[in-house]
Amino acid sequence: MELLYGPIKDYAWGSRSAIAELQGRATPSAGPEAELWLGAHPGAPAAVERDGARVALTDLLAADPDGWLGRQVVERFGSRLPFLLKVLAADAPLSLQAHPDPAQARAGYDADNARTDGHRNYVDPFHKPELLVALGPMEALCGFRDPASSAEVLAGFGVPELRPVVDALGAGPAGLAEAVRALLTWPPTERAGLVAAVRAAAVAGPDADLVARLAEAYPGDPGVLVALLLNRVRLAPGEAIWMPAGNLHAYLRGTGVEVMAASDNVLRGGLTPKHVDVPELLRVLRFEVLDEPVVTPRPVADGVVTWPVAVSDFALYRVSVHDARPEVTLSAPGPRVVLCTSGKVTVADAMSPVTLGPGQAAVGSAAGGPLTVTGAGETYVASPGLR
Repeated sequence: MELLYGPIKDYAWGSRSAIAELQGRATPSAGPEAELWLGAHPGAPAAVERDGARVALTDLLAADPDGWLGRQVVERFGSRLPFLLKVLAADAPLSLQAHPDPAQARAGYDADNARTDGHRNYVDPFHKPELLVALGPMEALCGFRDPASSAEVLAGFGVPELRPVVDALGAGPAGLAEAVRALLTWPPTERAGLVAAVRAAAVAGPDADLVARLAEAYPGDPGVLVALLLNRVRLAPGEAIWMPAGNLHAYLRGTGVEVMAASDNVLRGGLTPKHVDVPELLRVLRFEVLDEPVVTPRPVADGVVTWPVAVSDFALYRVSVHDARPEVTLSAPGPRVVLCTSGKVTVADAMSPVTLGPGQAAVGSAAGGPLTVTGAGETYVASPGLR
């Protein structure tokens, strides 16, 4: 194992305290700190120290893909780390977004490469399913809720212009696509008035604070109303949400550990100053009701839990050690990225040990064999999901 140094993304919605506090730095930070990237995505690769200098993990993988990744990973994913581990810290809502499946990502990337101008939606040819585990209380929107509930909420505002949307939702799941399309393609000159009317009407009820918060930040954005069609999820520490391809979601606030397939393909529909492509978002969305968006941890060994997902790009484990259980061994295959979130632990494989404190990370190659965690603290371990 080797210490891994990850870059921090300074997106505007980021926290000025969460990542800094995790790493033991002074707060508030000089600017927003939204995501700590711990992987080998070319957009922001992490690094290790070699001979007094930091070397990007991407360079090490390129020089010895079989040694770092193992033959099985190379045959399945090519000469790249198939997952990306992050710490995500949101003080303000993120955009309404979804991610493509593998076929959509490849087709979109090829189409973007054939264009000579315009904005790129696809920065790589890979899908981006995601799993986020809350480190503290966290709030998010994840997947479509029962359309009948959404219809009741929208009808309760008493805004006549919303009647066609309410009627579409009244048809059940079959009407979801029509309702979302109607809202996201609302005539631009009428959007501010519609959002203002809904905000004025939403003075009570379980979604009143959400409407007020989103409308304050994005007063002319119909995404404020699309948000009301999604499950509003409040995660306790250790609970997770799983976002497969086509799942419409947005993080509202809080801090979590996020693991995903190593891609940065994001299709946005609103609630953001960034590029929005409604037609492309509608093309990749899956208009399905998500009855239970929360994923609870599943024990796999003494001191180890995981959150099962339906992809082979990654698996995520939480390993807990303490005075009564000072050592845990995890047999998850390498390569692995390990993040310490509390306490002080030593992580060791067949190659070498490294000691981590909160906010520190380590990386180990596929040659490392079983991983042993000792000390007192908590770590998250990301590895390929191959078996």
